[in-house]
Amino acid sequence: MQEKIRELTQLSAQEKSLLLQWIDPQDWPDDLTFRQWMIMMKEAGPGIDLDATNAIVDLGLAMARRSAVGRATPDLQALANVLQELQNHLKPPALSKYRALYGKTKTQQPKIDSDPRALQKILDGDSFATKERLKKLLTDPLFDRNVIRDKNAYRSQILIWLKLLAAQGYGALGFPKEYGGEGNIIKYADVFEVLAFFDLSLTVKFGVQFGLFGGSIQHLGTKYHHDKYLTDLGRGDLLGCFAMTETGHGSNVRDLETVAIYDPDNHVIDVHSPGYQAGKEYIGNALHARIASVFAQLVVQGENQGVHAILVPLRDKEGQLLPGIRIEDNGYKMGLNGVDNGRIWFDHVKVPRENLLNRFGNITLMGRYESSIPNPSKRFFTMLGTLVAGRICVAKGALSAAKCALTIAVKYGLRRRQFGPDDGTDEMIIMDYPSHQRRLMPRLARAYAADFALQNLLMRYEAAGDTEIRLIETQVAGVKAYTTWFANDTIQECREACGGKGYLSENRIPDLKADADIFATFEGDNTVLMQLVAKGLLSSFREEFNDAGFRGAIRYLANQVSDSFLSLNPIYKRKTDVDHLVDPAFHRHAFQFRQRKLLYSLGSRMRSMFKKRLTPYDVFLRSQNHMIELAKAYVELVVLHEFQQKLSSISDGPEKEILTLSYQLFA
Repeated sequence: MQEKIRELTQLSAQEKSLLLQWIDPQDWPDDLTFRQWMIMMKEAGPGIDLDATNAIVDLGLAMARRSAVGRATPDLQALANVLQELQNHLKPPALSKYRALYGKTKTQQPKIDSDPRALQKILDGDSFATKERLKKLLTDPLFDRNVIRDKNAYRSQILIWLKLLAAQGYGALGFPKEYGGEGNIIKYADVFEVLAFFDLSLTVKFGVQFGLFGGSIQHLGTKYHHDKYLTDLGRGDLLGCFAMTETGHGSNVRDLETVAIYDPDNHVIDVHSPGYQAGKEYIGNALHARIASVFAQLVVQGENQGVHAILVPLRDKEGQLLPGIRIEDNGYKMGLNGVDNGRIWFDHVKVPRENLLNRFGNITLMGRYESSIPNPSKRFFTMLGTLVAGRICVAKGALSAAKCALTIAVKYGLRRRQFGPDDGTDEMIIMDYPSHQRRLMPRLARAYAADFALQNLLMRYEAAGDTEIRLIETQVAGVKAYTTWFANDTIQECREACGGKGYLSENRIPDLKADADIFATFEGDNTVLMQLVAKGLLSSFREEFNDAGFRGAIRYLANQVSDSFLSLNPIYKRKTDVDHLVDPAFHRHAFQFRQRKLLYSLGSRMRSMFKKRLTPYDVFLRSQNHMIELAKAYVELVVLHEFQQKLSSISDGPEKEILTLSYQLFA
C-alpha cells in the first residue's frame, strides 16, 4: 500500500504523507475523521451492490464524488485504476460482510450510572491506598512484563522483581515494626492479591519468601529467631524456603518421615531424610534459598514429640550447597515456571539446638523437651493454625486470576459480534445472548461474593482470640477450597467463552489457567480441606476427630438437630414471586435449611453405621462424599452471610445497586 501511495502522481507530497500516516497502525486517523468516513460510507452504501466484486471500487468512487462537492472533481478514472489494483492485490471479501457499515449501530448503554473508582473504593475498603500504590509501582518500566518461556531466565526475572518489592518495604509488611514492617497482615495479603493480577510466579515466590518462610519464623519462632532473621529476610537479603511437603507425604503432615534427633552431648539437632520418599518436594525458592524451615519429627531422649520446624542452612553466602544437603530442580511444570521449585534431602545435617523454632515446644539446656501445650495433637494443630493466613492469601491469589479471566472474557463478549437477524442489521454482540450471560454473569457475581468473604475472614483472623480461632480455621479451610475450585472452573469457562482467542497466549488466559490450577493443592488439597470442615461441623467445632470425637459428634447431633430442620412452611416453600425470590431473609433460610438437612442426614447415616458396629475409620470412609457436600453447603452459607453483611454496610447509591444485583444473582 505504501508503494502504491508513492506512485500516485496526482497527489501532492503533503497528501501522500497524510495517507502514509493513516495506514500506520501506530497513527490511525483521529475519531472525527474516521466518523466522517463512516457517514460517507453509509450514505453511499445503499446505491452499491455490496455483493459485487467491484464493490470497494464503487464505494471509493462514490466517496470521492461526495468529498468533491464544492471543489474540483478528482480524476475518477485514475482513482478507479488505483482502487482496482489494490482490490486485486488485497482480495478483500465482499462488502456485504461489513454490514455494520450500513445498518444502525447498537450501543450498549449501562442501566446504572455508577463511578468505577467509587465502586473500587467500596470493594477495597481500607486497603484501597495500599493496592493503588502497588498498582502504580507495577507500571514502572522495571516491571515491564514479557512472556519468558525459558525457566532459568524467568526465575532470574522473578528474583529481580522480588528484591525490588522487598526494597520498597512490601515483603516486611506483616512483620513487627522493629524488624522493618508494619505488623499488618491485611496489607501483606493486599500485596499478594494485587501481585496475582500481574504475575502469579512472582506472587508465589513472594508468598514463599515472606509468608511461608518468614511467617514460620515469625509465628513459630521466638525473639531470638526474630532478632536474628526477620530484618534481613524482609529486605530480601536472606532468601529462604518452607520445607514441609515430602514426596511420600503431602496433606498428611502429621506423618512426615524427615526426622530431627536431638544430640544432648553436642547440643545439636541431627536432621535426616531416611529415604527417597522422605525428601522434601515441590519446595518453592529451593534453588535460591540459603536456609530452610524444615518440618520434621522431633525426637528428644528417644521420644517422638511430633512435627516441629527447625531452621537448616542450605547454602553458604556464595551460594554453594553445604555438606549433607542435596537439592534437585523439579524442572518444568504445567505453570508457575518462574518459581524455582525443587526437592531437598538431608544427610545427617547437624544444626544448633537454638535453630528449633520453639514457640510451642522447646529443648532445654538439660536436654529435656518442654511445651506449654502438653497434648501433642493440640500442639500440632496449634502450630499449623498460626499459618492459616497463608490459606487466605492462596485463595485471594486464585481469585485474582479468576477476576483477570472474567475481565478479559466480559470485555471480549461486549465487542465480539456473531450471528443476527437476516435483515441487513448488525450481527449481535455475543454478550446479548442469554446463554453467554449465563456463562459469565453468575461467575462474576460469585467473584464478588468470594472477595467479601475472604476480606472478612482475614479481618476476623487478625483480631481473633483463642475462643474463635478454631472456627475461623475451619471456615478458612472451606473458603480456600471453595474459592480455588471456583477460580479454576471460571478460568476454563472464560477460555471457552472467548473461543479461539481465549486459546492464544497473547490474551493471557492460557497462562492464568496453567498458573492458577495448582492453587487447588497449595496449602492443602481441597477435598481434604472440605473433609476437615465437615469434621469440624460434626464435632461442633470443639472436639478432635478421633474415636471418641466421632461418638461425641453423634451425641451432639442427637441433642442439637431436630426434625424441624426437615420441614418448611408449605406456603413459604411454594412462593415464587420476584420479591420473595430476591429477599435476603429467604436466601438465608434456604441456605441454612440445605446445610442443616445435610448435617442431620449425615449424622443419622453415621449413627446407623455405628449401630452396625463399623469402626470409626470405616464410617468415615463410607461417609466421605456426604461430608464434602455438607462442607460445601456450609461454606456457601458463610459466603452468603458475608455478602449480606457487606451490603448492609454500604450507603445507598448506584454502587450499592450494582452490588445488590450481583448479590441477588449469586444467591
